[in-house]
Amino acid sequence: MNTILLQGYGLVAVLLIVLYAIQWKTGNAAISDAGWTGGMALLTAWFLLHLAEPTLRNGIIASLAIMWAVRLTHHVIYYRVIGKPEDGRYAAMRAYWGKRANLHFFWFFQGQAVVAFLFAMPILVSLRAPRTGMELWDWAGIVIWVIAVGGEFIADHQLETFRAANRGKTCRVGLWKYSRHPNYFFEWLHWFAYVAFSMGSPYWYVAALGPVVMLFFLFKVTGIPYTERQALKSRGDDYRDYQRTTSVFFPWPPRAGSGE
Repeated sequence: MNTILLQGYGLVAVLLIVLYAIQWKTGNAAISDAGWTGGMALLTAWFLLHLAEPTLRNGIIASLAIMWAVRLTHHVIYYRVIGKPEDGRYAAMRAYWGKRANLHFFWFFQGQAVVAFLFAMPILVSLRAPRTGMELWDWAGIVIWVIAVGGEFIADHQLETFRAANRGKTCRVGLWKYSRHPNYFFEWLHWFAYVAFSMGSPYWYVAALGPVVMLFFLFKVTGIPYTERQALKSRGDDYRDYQRTTSVFFPWPPRAGSGE
């Protein structure tokens, strides 16, 4: 098993080397965001082929995980990479590192491979849960997945539609009326699906770490702090008003004085 896990990690590391070469040529390091999601799709297929029993249950779980990963990968490439300037976070990193930027980005990209491997562990535990048929926990996992991925898709679509017609303004329509980051909320919710799928496994706690670690990443690493800083720079007082009236994460009715 250890050999298969190492081989799976090696595949993702190679994928991130390819993406790193692309960013070297294009000067757009935002493609690294597609690395960990694309890597997870690759790892899920690898786990299914080498570490999981060929059952309908495992086929369903793997298909859901791959669909989630492919959707996010497509979203990153289409909306943040192709024909787009480099995302502000990566542009700032490139400026800070100066002439050594490409060297630092190499290790940054390989860090994404590590992230992909770690976040793939809840999926592996789900696939190796000691049951072959669909049980109540599995159906609960499917319901959570549909709500979470569907909500994230709707939030992304609403934001992109709004931005296309309202450049420089703060989106307050649809799910964005109730949360400043509904896409992040549903992304976090999605990880509870693997908690449900893993119930009955002696390693269920590994899957339970998925939502915990994702919440930490969203609030402390690459999600909300950066997005909020960029929004304040580009939208100023309009976004400050949005901060005062709208929940940062969990969807909740806005407070009075939203400026609508």
